[in-house]
Amino acid sequence: MAPLWGSSWSSTWGSLSGYSAVQNGEQNSATGAATDSSHLKPSIGQILSSKRVRYAAFTLAAIGVLLLGLRNYDRLPSIESLRSGTAAASNSNCPPAVVPAFEDAQVNWSRFAYTQYVTNAAYLCNSVMIFETLFRLGSKADRVMMYPENMMDAGETNPTSDEAKLLVKARDEYKVKLVPVEIKRRAGADATWAESFTKLLAFNQTQYARVLNVDSDSTILQTMDELFLMPPCPVAMPRAYWLFPDNKILSSQLMLVQPSAVEFDRIMQKMESAGRNDYDMEIVNQLYADSAMILPHRPYDLLTGEFRGDNHENYLGTDREEWDPVAIYNEAKFLHFSDWPVPKPWIPMSDSMRQDKQPKCVTKNGQEDCSARELWNGFYNDFAERRARVCNVGRKARR
Repeated sequence: MAPLWGSSWSSTWGSLSGYSAVQNGEQNSATGAATDSSHLKPSIGQILSSKRVRYAAFTLAAIGVLLLGLRNYDRLPSIESLRSGTAAASNSNCPPAVVPAFEDAQVNWSRFAYTQYVTNAAYLCNSVMIFETLFRLGSKADRVMMYPENMMDAGETNPTSDEAKLLVKARDEYKVKLVPVEIKRRAGADATWAESFTKLLAFNQTQYARVLNVDSDSTILQTMDELFLMPPCPVAMPRAYWLFPDNKILSSQLMLVQPSAVEFDRIMQKMESAGRNDYDMEIVNQLYADSAMILPHRPYDLLTGEFRGDNHENYLGTDREEWDPVAIYNEAKFLHFSDWPVPKPWIPMSDSMRQDKQPKCVTKNGQEDCSARELWNGFYNDFAERRARVCNVGRKARR
C-alpha cells in the first residue's frame, strides 16, 4: 500500500492545483478575454465535479476502510462463528454496569428469576434456605430450582423422603418453581463436574429474559432484584476481587444470565471439550472473560474470609479507605462462605479451629474492637440456626 503522503497524495494535490489552469484555458478560449488565468480561481462546485478529485476521494475512503478493518481484525467474526450463529454473542461489547432507578409497578417481574441447582441432599437444603431468604425479603422475581429428576416426581403431593419433603416445602411455602433435570455424568470426573454442568443449565432457562444464579453455599443479605434491570448483556459477573489485579478472573459465585439457545450451545460445546480440571468457573472465563459485564463486588460478592484478613485493599478498591466491618456488612447483599481451611458452614467445625481461625480483635482509639469476630461467628451461627429451622436439621450453634 502506498503511503498516504506519497504519490497518491501528490496526485490528489496536483489535480486540485492544476484544475485552475485547465478551466481558465477553456474559458479564455471561449471568450477571448485577456485576463491572466493565474488570477482566476475555480468554484467549490467546479472542484467537486472533477472526475480526478472524485476518484482520489474514493481511493482515500477505501484506504481508510481497509485500515479500520485491519485495526479491528481480531474483533471480526470468523466464517465458522457466522455458520454456528455465535458471532454476536462471542464479540458482545456490553455497556457499563449501571443499576437503573425503577418502580415495582412498572416492571413485569415474571420475566426474571433467581435460579438454584441441586445435585445432592446437602445442597438441596442450602438451596431451599436461599429461597426462604428471598421469600422472607419480599423478592419480586420468580424462583426456580433445578433438581435431579429421580429425586421426586414433579407433581408429588404426599412426599415421604426427606428430599421430597424439602422440595414440596420449597414449592408450596416459598413459591419455588421446580424443574426436574437429568444430571449428566462424565467418565472419570468427580461429583463437582456434575454440579458445574447443572449450574450452567441456567443458560437454558429460555422461558425467562434474565436469570440470576447464586451459589448455595452463601447467604443473601438483601434482595438483588435491581440486577435484572441492568443494561442488556449475555452474561454479567463480578470479578474475583481476592485475585485482582494479578488475575482478572470472573467469579461464578453470582451470574446474571440472559438465557438463549445460542449461548447454551456454546456452553455445551465448551463442556464437552473441557479438561479434567475445568469446571464452571473455568468455562465461563474461557467464554466470557473479555465480553462479560462486570458487576461491582461491592456489594454483590463478599467473602466471609474477608473478615479474617489484615489487608482489605482488594475489596475496598483503595488503600485510603479504613476497614469498617460493620459498614461493609451493612452494605453487602451477597455473602459467600469461603474461609479455607475452615469447612463449609454445614460441616462441623471444631472449637479449636474456631478459636484459631476466627478474626482477631483489634484496638481502635484505645478500645478493643471485636466487631469483625462477632460478625464472622454470627455468619456461621445464623446459617446453622436457619438450616435447623428451614430443613429440620438439628445442629448446635457456634458461639
